Amino acid sequence: MRNPLSEKVVAIKPSGIRKFFDIAQEMKEAISLGVGEPDFDTPWHIRDEGIYSLEKGKTFYTSNAGLKELREEIANYLYRKQGIRYEDPMKEILVTVGGSEAIDIGFRAMINPGDEVLIPQPSFVSYEPCAVMAGAKPVIINLKEENEFRLTAGELEEAITERTKILVLPFPNNPTGAIMERKDLEAVAEVILKHDIYVMSDEIYSELSYKEKHVSIAQLPGMKERTLLINGFSKAFAMTGWRLGYACGPKNIIEQMIKIHQFAIMCAPTTSQYAAVEALKNGDEDVAEMCTAYNQRRRYLVHSFREMGLKCFEPFGAFYIFPCISEYGLSSDDFAMRFLKEEGVAVVPGTAFGDCGEGYLRISYAASLENLKTAMERLKDFLGRLREEQGHK
Repeated sequence: MRNPLSEKVVAIKPSGIRKFFDIAQEMKEAISLGVGEPDFDTPWHIRDEGIYSLEKGKTFYTSNAGLKELREEIANYLYRKQGIRYEDPMKEILVTVGGSEAIDIGFRAMINPGDEVLIPQPSFVSYEPCAVMAGAKPVIINLKEENEFRLTAGELEEAITERTKILVLPFPNNPTGAIMERKDLEAVAEVILKHDIYVMSDEIYSELSYKEKHVSIAQLPGMKERTLLINGFSKAFAMTGWRLGYACGPKNIIEQMIKIHQFAIMCAPTTSQYAAVEALKNGDEDVAEMCTAYNQRRRYLVHSFREMGLKCFEPFGAFYIFPCISEYGLSSDDFAMRFLKEEGVAVVPGTAFGDCGEGYLRISYAASLENLKTAMERLKDFLGRLREEQGHK
């Protein structure tokens, strides 16, 4: 019988995250610090707006690109928050099924076979497989802890070839929590303009920045017209299950993305779109409240790691922390599996986000402070046991 499967898809490795959650779900008293999902419920006023839209019978398709009102509010929001002006939201903004769909169709709309996509890693698991499925050649840029996992202009310059078309800019970063400040982006932008390449800027964690207000590369001179800005409602507004994101960019790119979107999806969920309008209009206080809670947890973990002698740079974005465990003589995968089985705490090995994540763990602080404190007590015991094992060797 003929093989029914695509060789390209079969060759793609599944996400390295799920197996830890599957094991944790079968364990009583397990604490999961691996989920990239807010532990807050969607604020009530946002939920109410979704419920109200259902009660009013607003259950039909929207336009392919999304509700006109929502696209206008996205434009207002980005101008209010970051000073980026999308003057024609009907042609420059597309509402998608989460930020992940925007990544996928963004690549498919822009890539020709053999084009190179630069992907800084460690980073979100979807970039590399989506680039491959679009026909691109992924070129990995290994970010370094000594640079606080920021992308430097020198690293970018070194990776560019005549086939380079797109740079993925994943900041604030999942899994490291790294951010790019304005001075970092200005140096990178010079290289981008010099080589005439495009940027896919994934800013899903833009509201969760603890050092300074988030800066988008699209704010910089000459960059908006070559940047596909991707964002959504999952992280900032605690709306993961609503599955809603958006892409903003040059009209010619958005036009082709809408074409793919209309054939594959039709439109994003209607109920979610009405709720999202409310989130953008009246959700600033909710976001600030959640951000304050995340920052408290972030500072607690940084302090805890320092107390137990666990090496970790201080992250200033998203809700992840990326400690180094290389001194304990275990691979990231082995460390995470033993920690789960022996102490009942699920974390994610750094290698799930690229080979250069070896020797690190991703720990999410989108969990209650009580659970974080219990997990840190268990981690302290686990590290003590590993040190004893090393002493006996």
